Amino acid sequence: MLNQSKTVHQSEIDAVCESIDFLRFNAHFAEQIYDSQPFSGPAVWNRLDYRPLEGFIYAVSPFNFTAIGANLSSAPAMMGNCVIWKPASSTVYSNYHIFKLFEAAGLPPGVINFVPGSAGPMSDYLLNHSDLGGIHFTGSTDVFQAMWRKVGENIAKYKTYPRLVGETGGKDFIVAHASAEPDALITAIVRGGFEYQGQKCSAASRVYIPDNVWKRIKDKLIETTNSLTMGDISDFRNFMGAVIDRASFKKLSGYLDEARRSDDAQIIAGGEADDSVGYFVRPTLIQAKRPDYRTMCEELFGPVVSLYVYPEREWQEILSVVDRTSPYGLTGAVFATDRTAVADADRTLRFAAGNFYVNDKPTGAVVGQQPFGGSRASGTNDKAGSLLNLLRWVSARTIKENFVPPVDYRYPFMAEP
Repeated sequence: MLNQSKTVHQSEIDAVCESIDFLRFNAHFAEQIYDSQPFSGPAVWNRLDYRPLEGFIYAVSPFNFTAIGANLSSAPAMMGNCVIWKPASSTVYSNYHIFKLFEAAGLPPGVINFVPGSAGPMSDYLLNHSDLGGIHFTGSTDVFQAMWRKVGENIAKYKTYPRLVGETGGKDFIVAHASAEPDALITAIVRGGFEYQGQKCSAASRVYIPDNVWKRIKDKLIETTNSLTMGDISDFRNFMGAVIDRASFKKLSGYLDEARRSDDAQIIAGGEADDSVGYFVRPTLIQAKRPDYRTMCEELFGPVVSLYVYPEREWQEILSVVDRTSPYGLTGAVFATDRTAVADADRTLRFAAGNFYVNDKPTGAVVGQQPFGGSRASGTNDKAGSLLNLLRWVSARTIKENFVPPVDYRYPFMAEP
């Protein structure tokens, strides 16, 4: 709450519940991995030795979820690796408390090494080190791609091929069909777009609404958005807090200023930004007149939701627009009571979201229930909170032990008749 301006509800489901879930489920998944063994025939014992990677893991965690830092560092460590954990510079405080909890729980010194600092010099040193075994990253697409390029440049100097695991944000969508239930859609937009100031990788950022549904929800959606309470998160009546820092505030303010001047967009709710007592941006709805308007396409990472109203009859066309608008592929949701429409969206948007929701907001993935991650520009889709992620931090060795080894080189077919 103090470090990231999360409400008590958002803080509890993140720093407490999700961190605990990661630790408990990852231990369960690790047992499943170790239990997965090959078939052994008569007098032969075949087994897989799940070794840690040969080198250190560079874990780089973002500002928005304390639980992500807990998982990025502990998941490789649980599989036997040593980790260098660099937290986001804006959230060293909360991440440090997670690290101290690990120490208090008995984590041996040197297994997870908490090293806050400037990202550039640290990455320059670690990515050039011959013992780099892997990268566990959550952050921006540009940074992850730069790290990937550096690894490629240095590939000949590493002791082994590093494992690259990254989740890098998104431009997450909600697409509504003509059969969508209005109140459920409004709730998903508000919760999915504005909880934690829209600073979730999975936050709803672009919404597509058919004109028949828009007529039914417009006034209520605007009224609800304008009524959201914002301020000091120690006042439990507030729904939202401040954005993370001045850079984020300036970026979002710039988008709002541009929307006010544009002939292709209209701010229909919110739109105010005030940094006099903190970096506060009012929850904002931008109605775009074109589906390719800038805020419908670019990742904003703040409490700004852009929506486009499309003709009801153009359902199939709008699904194609949703699929091709963004380079990302993290989360998305479809709202429809028509099962044919749900099937249409599931088929057309199969690669548009790694976490796909039907009649639910695109945020709030639960460890062990909805493993999290996307592909395209959203990352390597190694699904944090699942067995798939832990498999990335081991290197299997096959062992065959023969209890009755042959003692003659000759085979039976070689015997004389």
